[in-house]
Amino acid sequence: MEADTESHMSDGFQVLLSDQRKEDSPHCPHGPTLLFVKTAKGKEDGRRFYACSACRDRKDCKFFQWADEKVTEAKLEAREEYNRSCQPPMSHDQYMIRFQEFIGLPLAKRKFCQDCQQLLLHNEWEGHSGHHIVGDISVSQLRRPSQLLHPLVNKKSNAQYLFTDRSCSFLLDTIISLGYRRVLCVGTPRLHEWIRHQACEGSKLKVKSLLLDIDFRYSQFYSKCDFCHYNMFNHHFFGGEAPKALCQSFLQEDDGEGIIMVTDPPFGGLVEPLAFSFKKMSEMWRTPSNTGGSIELATFWIFPYFFEPRILQSSAGFSMLDYQVDYDNHTVYKHGKTGRKQSPVRIFTNLSPEKIVLPASEGYRFCSLCQRYVSSENKHCETCNTCPSKDGRQWKHCSLCNKCVKPCK
Repeated sequence: MEADTESHMSDGFQVLLSDQRKEDSPHCPHGPTLLFVKTAKGKEDGRRFYACSACRDRKDCKFFQWADEKVTEAKLEAREEYNRSCQPPMSHDQYMIRFQEFIGLPLAKRKFCQDCQQLLLHNEWEGHSGHHIVGDISVSQLRRPSQLLHPLVNKKSNAQYLFTDRSCSFLLDTIISLGYRRVLCVGTPRLHEWIRHQACEGSKLKVKSLLLDIDFRYSQFYSKCDFCHYNMFNHHFFGGEAPKALCQSFLQEDDGEGIIMVTDPPFGGLVEPLAFSFKKMSEMWRTPSNTGGSIELATFWIFPYFFEPRILQSSAGFSMLDYQVDYDNHTVYKHGKTGRKQSPVRIFTNLSPEKIVLPASEGYRFCSLCQRYVSSENKHCETCNTCPSKDGRQWKHCSLCNKCVKPCK
């Protein structure tokens, strides 16, 4: 769907992506805001207003401004001061200077404050007395910061459900088998770690990774060449043009060949702004030799299967795979083989499904009629001429509904 027709209907509100220019949008601590309007029966039913792109709950980001509101200079200055106060306490450069000093310390002096989520230098210990401190931070731990940091838990804005090793292994094996050697990890810190870990282990197949994430805490562990502070809901690079240029350079390396984007947005986020941002990322990826209008950046978009209609509407050429993605720190989103215990999270991709081999050891098989891999319980329906199941259970054809339906229990 083209940008000039994009909008989103959710909870009686619509986000108007085509009716605003990013440079004209007021800013909150999460970057440029989005333009919304209240709706009723599919039509505008109120004044337009700006609100945070990343947070759907006002208690998480209180920004609100009517689109036609005349904002005083005093209010603008107060807003800018508030936005500055919400930014990371140090620049990325400062974090890297600290990191180099930290890794130079003997093991016994490497400490991490769990309360402040911060690596501690020796002269900072006193200021964290009484806090929960982890000591003897090894190089191996520094390479897996997602295991040191507490996951953020707001499911609508910056929820961090971290892939299991099983999912990371499948994703990386698939990426390599498809011939990709660079991965843009958008909101997938665990996959970024996994790729870097494989490189450190001396893997013969060298895969490079760049992490883009709204969680600035990763600035403590990764250089500018490895991490960019980024909001995927408004395609905003917090560090300005320098990290954006670095990301574009990463995308266009080798004339744009051999790169795939893997993204795992918060499941409570709006689909259309995400799709809009991913199209912007495709535009950054294009080079003079791949400017064809139908060419898009290869993408794995990881999201629950029940968002399929919205994703397919907003992202032409995408399809959903049957593979279940699971998470270490989520009680429900776990891999299972039967019933409702299965994870509802799937991979949406603009690549040909028949090229993506799902593991037979986990019960997946190839359907020669559908020309794609499906779960063991996903039986082909001759009437619908498809393997219809979305949730991993066996669906059956209903002659009254003239379609396949999921089981009642």
